[in-house]
Amino acid sequence: MGYIMDLRALVGHRPLIQVGSCVILEDTQGRILLQQRTDDRLWSFSAAGSMEPGETAEEAIRRELLEETGLTARALELYGVFTGPQEHHVYPNGDEVYNVEFAYTCRDWSGVLRCQPGEVEELRFFHPDGLPDGLSLGLRRRLPDWRAHRRGLGASRSDRPFPR
Repeated sequence: MGYIMDLRALVGHRPLIQVGSCVILEDTQGRILLQQRTDDRLWSFSAAGSMEPGETAEEAIRRELLEETGLTARALELYGVFTGPQEHHVYPNGDEVYNVEFAYTCRDWSGVLRCQPGEVEELRFFHPDGLPDGLSLGLRRRLPDWRAHRRGLGASRSDRPFPR
């Protein structure tokens, strides 16, 4: 069990402040890796998850990427840190969180793709201009900032409206 699950055993579904990381991984063709989650069947980040006690944000996303995809990040770039009321999320099981999220991109990685049983239904690379329907709200929020970072413009403000 992890730290958040230990807390959940004590507080139930009540709102928690959850600190975590996400990553958008790119291949040499400029496509991005998305995962289809088993809990809500939505397409989401290449990997994402909450920090464990004593971990840095970068260590957390390296761990999550390996657990969820079988891939190892050789280099990560931070493109934003996101907080605020727009980071509120309710999971399908009723767990409620306010996220503090460190967002990374990764272009230098190794390994062979494999889905984490029970968490990841499918892993697939998509061209950024041909993303599938059914994107998670979190990914839709991050894509404009990731695109700006990719163009060399840096991260934009996290409190601006996002596409619905």
